[in-house]
Amino acid sequence: MRLDRLISNYPQYSHRSARQLIASGRVQVNGHIVRDTQATVDRFAAVSIDEQPLRNGYASLYLMLHKPVGYLSATSDHTHPTVLDLLEPELCEQVHIGGRLDRSSSGLLLLTNDGLWSRRVTEPQIKTPKVYHVRTAEPIRDEDAARFAEGIHFAFEGLTTSPAQLQRLDRCEAQVTIYEGRYHQIKRMFHAVGNRVTALHRVSMGSILLDPILEAGEYRSLTQAEVASV
Repeated sequence: MRLDRLISNYPQYSHRSARQLIASGRVQVNGHIVRDTQATVDRFAAVSIDEQPLRNGYASLYLMLHKPVGYLSATSDHTHPTVLDLLEPELCEQVHIGGRLDRSSSGLLLLTNDGLWSRRVTEPQIKTPKVYHVRTAEPIRDEDAARFAEGIHFAFEGLTTSPAQLQRLDRCEAQVTIYEGRYHQIKRMFHAVGNRVTALHRVSMGSILLDPILEAGEYRSLTQAEVASV
């Protein structure tokens, strides 16, 4: 929202007086004077006039969760437990999920109340790398890496996935890096080369790595560096 409009929403200020306050340097956003009458603020910004708080803003939340198998990446479900069941009750109504994992998958899950931040994590056009450890039912072949690098065609959507990296770790284990987040993407890619995923664990999203000290079901706040990396 534009700063002048936000101020003029308060009955003691008109739109004209809001612009005058900004231009005269009497308005602070997050402790810094703002003189640009066209400036915009999000809901997390604290706004003051003459150093007197007008609006405190919302506290931003950025969490990393080690998702266990068996939990849905959803806010509620009548049949299965959801990842929000793992959080403190006061957090559940505030956050949403940035980059889902299906019920049979585990690993890094990001939760936040900052919609713009989560879109930067998940937006396909930004192509944030997402790294997974994968186990398969059948041995992984040398030629599978070439197929993944070319992109796999999904007939249902009529599209070809972005090039992905497949690094074989063992006969039936691999590290896979994708740059999208399509429905069951890795499972469908392996199905396309005649194999089946038996376990899928997300290791990282961009520069954010799953903290090795987190047991399944545990979570922590992201560091400032992790938040800024997105």
